[in-house]
Parts: sequence; structure tokens; C-alpha cells
Amino acid sequence: MLRPARKIIGGLLAATALAALSATPAVADGSTGPAYVALGDSYAAGAGVPGQSAGLCLRSDHNYGHLVAAALGAASYTDVTCSAAKVKDLTGTQTDFGIPVNDPQFNALTPGTTLVTLGIGGNDLGTSSLGIADVIATCIAGAVVNPAGTPCKDVYEHGHWAWDWSSFRWQWTYSGDDLVDRINGAAPQLAADLQQIHAKSPGARVLLVGYPSVLPADAASCAGRQPVTVGDVSYLYGILAKVNAMLASTAAANGATYVDTRTPTAGHDVCSDDRWIEGALPGSPAVPFHPNATGEQAMAQAVLNSLR
Repeated sequence: MLRPARKIIGGLLAATALAALSATPAVADGSTGPAYVALGDSYAAGAGVPGQSAGLCLRSDHNYGHLVAAALGAASYTDVTCSAAKVKDLTGTQTDFGIPVNDPQFNALTPGTTLVTLGIGGNDLGTSSLGIADVIATCIAGAVVNPAGTPCKDVYEHGHWAWDWSSFRWQWTYSGDDLVDRINGAAPQLAADLQQIHAKSPGARVLLVGYPSVLPADAASCAGRQPVTVGDVSYLYGILAKVNAMLASTAAANGATYVDTRTPTAGHDVCSDDRWIEGALPGSPAVPFHPNATGEQAMAQAVLNSLR
């Protein structure tokens, strides 16, 4: 029993070492472009998009940070993005089930940094090291047993039967929303982190990058296309909108520019015939429910448009 465990731990430690090596800055000789640092989670890392490096961080050399750096002719580019990263992992060592995966991302910031992109917050919806994957798994599992209902919403909004004295009958009701609470709970730390970026890199332009259109506004268009109920697609669409709203307001209050990636990717969600965000069974290389190469290109263009 110990030998497989040693192999697993050895592989994870090797992945951590590779992650450290992959964070080494790339320098464009003679360039007058920015000294650019990319921070964030799997959407920023380009999880699953070739070519991959940095072990469990699943960092792509075609993520939007790399594309932006190339377009700007960055004088230096340091990519420390990492899949499953939460807000706390900007200032602390990221671990997956106790195994170190990535150094504190803020270690990459210097007084000479002039451009920072940050894509973070979605994984704070989950409670384990897997981040938002917790939520996705809950929604998919619920759809198996309640395909016509809202099993995911029922879990997080605490759906239950309650007696309504005004109508003298039992009614299905909700009592709060755990995911909304987690969004609101991440906001103060994210605000403090943005202030810390300004302190570490006072000359940097800071862009807080939002999440793309993972799900459609018309939940009915997802019927039979993904292993999530139509009702839960509508619920999760609203949750992602709240995440982006939190990011936008936190950016505005803390000297950062919010980058809207939802609008330019609309119509290319996981239920679209022309997907830029892959679904449960990806049709092109990407982690499920994450941007593919075209999605990363669209996010890069949104960042470049914000810089203009």
C-alpha cells in the first residue's frame, strides 16, 4: 500500500518543481513592452489547452496571458497562474489535498512590474482543493436523480418543504444561498489583494479579468446537451453573473480595470454549436467547462481591448 502512495507523492512533488520552473520570466530582447505578470486560476492558466506545463497547475503556453504578452511585445512575462487557485492562494502556498502545488502568486510581483492581469474568484465557490469542480460535481450528480428539477439549487439554497400558514399547505421554499455567501465572503480579501498588488508594483496597470459565457442566458438551449438540469443551468447562470458583478465592483473600488469576457464570448457557451467553452465531454483540448484555445484567444482580445 505504501509503494503506490510514494509514487503519487513523488509525482506531485515533481509537478511542483516543474511549476516553479515554468514560472521563470520570459524576456523579449530589446522590447519596449510592459513587464507583465499573469496571476489567476485555471481560466487564466488555460487548463487543458496545448501545450501544457507546470504540473497540476495545467498552465498553457496558449493561455490569454501568453497571447497578450506576445501581442504587446512584453519586455518580460511571468506566468504563475494555476488551476484550482483561490483568492487565498495569491498570498499563500497553494496546496491540493495537502500537497504543495504552487508558490504564493504574489511572489512574482516586483517594483518594476508594469502590467498585471488577474483572473480569480470562481474557485471560491467550492470548499475543497478542487474549487468550483465541487459545485459542478454536485450539479451533475443531482441531475442523475432529479433530471427535471433543480437539485443543485436545492443543495446550495437549502430547498425544503415548509408549512405556509397563509395558504394552509406545504410549500417548497429556500432559506439563503451558500454560493452567494461565498462570493460575498471572497470580496474583502480580493479587495485587500488588489491593494497589495498596488503596493508591490506601484507602477503597474492592474486588470481584473472576469469569467466568460460558460452557460447561455436561455437555459432551455441546454436541454439534453450537458449533464445538468435546465433549471440548474438557469441557477448557475445567475451565480456566474454574481461572480462577475462582484469582480467588477471590487475592481472599480480598488484601482483596477475590470475586463468583461462574458459579452464577447456570448453565444459560444458549453451548449452552443460553436463552443469556445468546452462542456462535460470536450470536443477540443480543454478541461471540461473551461475555455478552449479559441476561448483563450477571445479572452486575450478582451484584455487587449481594455488596454486600449
